[in-house]
Amino acid sequence: MVDIATRVWNHKWKIDPIVRSLIDTDFYKLLMCQSVFRNKPDTQVTFSLINRSKHVRLADLVDEGELREQLDNIRSLSLSRGESTWMRGNTFYGKRQMFSPEFMDWFENLRLPPYHLEKRDGQYELTFEGTWPEVMLWEIPALSTIMELRGRAVLGDMGRFELQVLYARAMTKLWEKVEKLRDVPDLRLADFGTRRRHSYLWQDWCVQALKEGLGDNFTGTSNCRIAMMREIEAIGTNAHELPMVYAALAEDDAALRQSPYDVLSDWHAEHDGNLRIILPDTYGTPQFLDGAPDWLAGWTGIRIDSGDPATGAENAIRWWESRGENPREKLVIFSDGLDVDKIVTLQKQFAGRVRVSFGWGTMLTNDFKGLAPDDALAPFSLVCKAVEANGNPTVKLSDNPNKAMGPEAEIERYKRVFGVGAQDRVEVVV
Repeated sequence: MVDIATRVWNHKWKIDPIVRSLIDTDFYKLLMCQSVFRNKPDTQVTFSLINRSKHVRLADLVDEGELREQLDNIRSLSLSRGESTWMRGNTFYGKRQMFSPEFMDWFENLRLPPYHLEKRDGQYELTFEGTWPEVMLWEIPALSTIMELRGRAVLGDMGRFELQVLYARAMTKLWEKVEKLRDVPDLRLADFGTRRRHSYLWQDWCVQALKEGLGDNFTGTSNCRIAMMREIEAIGTNAHELPMVYAALAEDDAALRQSPYDVLSDWHAEHDGNLRIILPDTYGTPQFLDGAPDWLAGWTGIRIDSGDPATGAENAIRWWESRGENPREKLVIFSDGLDVDKIVTLQKQFAGRVRVSFGWGTMLTNDFKGLAPDDALAPFSLVCKAVEANGNPTVKLSDNPNKAMGPEAEIERYKRVFGVGAQDRVEVVV
């Protein structure tokens, strides 16, 4: 097993690139990329880094030269023969050749497009522009690079023994969580922590800890490279990016209202009926479910990623019942701001009523809260989102207005079109 503290100490010798592979990314990104590659390959998009935690002044912490060095390294990466073989030949969700030969031919020749980086008011403005299939693959490596560089800036001031103690405490903290989860009946849990991880090495350690500590109750990881290296399942479906861009391309209000369902229609055709998980909260879950066509009720399940998770699950159960479906046969995936206590509570509340699964993210792979002076390693909320498509701004409403994004006038228009009224605000920690 890697001695992480020693490797961190050796970072001062300029080893260990932060992103070491194009498949050091979330599985859903590759699945969505293939869908975009087939359905909307020429769409021009802009992605932008957004730091929701303004008190973390990234441009004051992270050296611009080091950031550029890491971003330039990412642009030099290409798919290796072994990675291509894994993607072409592995069986994902029981289906062989999830990725088409046409997509793989394109991906094997891909180099990520240029980036634009500026400093402004203590933050970095980092943007990516180009065709959607290329630009979208910047999101995860950009986030993980910024997060790890912030961590390295803090760790660089620590001595060798201090680093050993820090990681020993972090390991103990995670293992105590694993021990609590061992007692949860019928638990199904996956690692969703790539985008805001402490580091690649730490995420890999966390996955190994869950694999040993939870056994078959640990279902896999969203990180493709770790899934390949550790011979475990790659987990993922789709994200808010698809409806946000489809909506931005809509020509009028009627097309806008229909766009979230167009996304899932294309998704269904892309994957031959596999990966049928609905993400309904981009423009409000209740409104999405009320207007959903009956064929969506037959899908496998729903992922809940904003708002109060219990309320979201209750809404899903009522919706399935109203459409003549048996909720006990459906899957609810919780994935927003999870930690152990919330996982235990939700599992107990919904066990036997639906099939329950958890995508555990930042508080799995980046819980260093209270472990460094001034809490300088505490996780914070950083995202990289599509902000424009073919010259039109994108909008996200969410079930939590604190997660809404887009120009104010467009946010109000989307609220009107989708019938979104008053919403409860929930603090966004990660």
